[in-house]
Parts: sequence; C-alpha cells; structure tokens
Amino acid sequence: MTFDTVLFYILALVLLVAAFRVITATSPVTGVLHLILTFFTASMMWMLIQAEFLALVLVLVYVGAVMVLFLFVVMMLDMRLESLREGMRVYLPLGLGIGIIMVLEMAFVLFKTWGHAVPPAAIADDFDNTRALGIAMYTDYAYAVQIGGLVLLVGMISAIALTMRQRSDYKRTNPSKQVRVRAADRVRLVSMPAQVEQPTEGEEK
Repeated sequence: MTFDTVLFYILALVLLVAAFRVITATSPVTGVLHLILTFFTASMMWMLIQAEFLALVLVLVYVGAVMVLFLFVVMMLDMRLESLREGMRVYLPLGLGIGIIMVLEMAFVLFKTWGHAVPPAAIADDFDNTRALGIAMYTDYAYAVQIGGLVLLVGMISAIALTMRQRSDYKRTNPSKQVRVRAADRVRLVSMPAQVEQPTEGEEK
C-alpha cells in the first residue's frame, strides 16, 4: 500500500466524519465550520489526483469566500433553533429514504466499476489540465454550465424570498420613497433663543 493510498483513506475518513457533523450539529456555527473542513478535505483529495486547479479553486472560492460569508451571516443572525427543529420529525422519514437511495446508488456504481478499473491514461509532460477544463466547459458543456448558473441564481432568489416572506422582525425599504425624499422631510431647523449664564452673587463682588 503506497503513501497516496493511506493518505486517501485518512482524508476520506475525515471527509465522512465532517460531512456527518454538518447535518447533526446542534449549533449552526459548528455545522458551518465542519462544512469548511469538508470542502478543504475534498480539495486535498482532488490534489491527490493531480487536479490542482480544481483544488485551489475550491479552497479560494468556497472555503475562502463563500463559507466565510456563511459563517459571518450565521453568527450575526438571531437563529432560533426551536423553530428550525419543528418540522424535523415530519420530514425525517423522507430524508432518510432519500439518503438511503443515494447511498445505494453510489455503492452500486462503485462496486460495478471496482473490478473493471483501468490504469490511468498516460499524460504528457506539457499537458495543461486547466486549459483542457476550460475548453471542455466552454465548448462541449457550455449549455450545461449556463443551465447550472441559472439554477443557482433561481435557488438564491427563492431562498431569499422564502426567508423574508414569513419574517416580521425586519424593516422593509421602499426605494421609490427613498428617491423622492426631500431635505425638509429629514431635517427640521428650530430657532431657539440664546441662553446667557447669569453671574452669581460671589462673582459680582
């Protein structure tokens, strides 16, 4: 067993434990921190298969930007854990069923291809995997990339709409009223007489 194989199993174990803690952590901050560990461990596994560009993008974009933003948002929001757990028992059987189906599908694919694995293809010394990835994304799979971006945009807008629709503890802003505001509506000038301090009896003497 080579060092790469041992390192792969160690990283895979860390990845599984961290991913399990993401969905079982009682604190949202703890879940986000374990999700950061999950992304970082997945990046190291990509580094093992010589996908350096994808590994660095995962660390810089997700771990360095997106997940840090999630962490700040979760820490600043007043999240009520009691309201989050209200529908857990109702959707638990459905979630377990979907999870079991996903595990069975992955196990079927792995066991089906485990014995038929072919050795990796020979790669030239001057091969640029970043260029090959860019050519594949923007030529052969350009339509799929656009569809994926559109799905992410719709998901982001839907999450914002669903979150803001049922909350009453925030102040709504009306841009049209903000544009039409005048200085007289915000600033009021008051004329007050000046006050002169009168000297005391001791000071007069």
